[in-house]
Parts: sequence; C-alpha cells; structure tokens
Amino acid sequence: AASANSSPSAYYQSSSLSHASQSTKHGHFAKFLKVICDADLIFINCVSKWPGSVHDARILRESPLFQAFENNARKPVDGLLLGDSGYMQRDWLFTPLSNPTTRAEGNYNASHMSARSSVERSIGVLKRRWHCLRRLRLAPHKACKVIVVCIMLHNRARRWKLDVPSDSDSDSSSSDDGSDSDSEAEQQRPAQRQMTERARVAAGKVARQRFINNNF
Repeated sequence: AASANSSPSAYYQSSSLSHASQSTKHGHFAKFLKVICDADLIFINCVSKWPGSVHDARILRESPLFQAFENNARKPVDGLLLGDSGYMQRDWLFTPLSNPTTRAEGNYNASHMSARSSVERSIGVLKRRWHCLRRLRLAPHKACKVIVVCIMLHNRARRWKLDVPSDSDSDSSSSDDGSDSDSEAEQQRPAQRQMTERARVAAGKVARQRFINNNF
C-alpha cells in the first residue's frame, strides 16, 4: 500500500502579490504538497502548486493521478492508496472507518494508521534532510520548484541508503483529521456529478469491507 497525504510543505516569503488564499489557517503563507510515498519513505508522486488554504481532497481530485484512477485507465500506482478521513473513499483509495463496530474493523483501522504513518515520517525526513523547506525566502513559483527538487534528491538519498541527519527539533507533518478544467467529469451536470460521486463512494465502501472481511 502507498500512503497519500497533503501537508504544508514549506512556508515562503510573502510578497505584494501574495493573496489571502495562499495562507494557512494559522496565517502563514504556505504551499500545500500532495505526496504519495511507499513503505521505504520514497515519494512516488507529488504535486506542489496549491496555496495553503486549499483542502486536501481538492488537491487530489484535481490531479492527473486522480483522473487516471477514476477513468479506469492503467493504474498509475500499483496496489492501494491510503488516505485519512478527509479524502473520498474509493475502491483504489482506502480511508479509515469512522465507527468501527467489530474487531476486524478495529484491526483494519489500526493497520491503516500504522501503514499510513509512512507518509508522515517521509515528510519529517524530507525536512530534516533539507532544512530550507521549513521556511523558503522565495517567490511562490520558485518555492514550488525547490520543493520538487528536494523530493527528487530525497528519493536518490533513500535509494543510496544515505543516513538521515539527526535533528532533535525535527518537524513531522500531521494531517488535520491539475487536471484540465475541461475534463469529462467537469462537463457533467452538477446532479450527474453528485450521482457519480455517490456511486463511486459506495463502490469504494464495498471494496473496503470486502478487503476487511478477507484480511482481518
């Protein structure tokens, strides 16, 4: 399983062009980073362009990765994605159960939390390796490029098994628990989109329950 998360990847220097939508709920100017990583803390997908006020689910929903999964194309990522409860349930994206009622469901939630912790740790390691990500004194578009390059270098370091710099003041991220606008989904009428969304969520819940029944 691969873990998905969105996190304030880096705070950046505000400028006269900065807008309120770029700031987080704490008033910092930030860019949100959507990442997917594996159990080895290697990033296998990232999107670094969204302002800090945008919700996690929207970042995923408007990504090419989401469209590839939704349109039943060849899976861009092997296995299942794991996301927190802020994401939409799908048959390819599993979220935790809000109210587990059986031991199997409780075990599923515990396993889900344990597996998904890799994405939190990967962001912590990324920031320990590249301290500049804590606060970039750059314009937003340049900050996004720096973030992506740091992720590429992080992946190379993980594959080469380089040591992670020790940092007692490490900054691990936690969750708050672009596709083209003319895509087929965007052309659907609002009522039809709602029906499609409900059907996909329902199919995702069925797939999740089947997975729980077969594995826990």
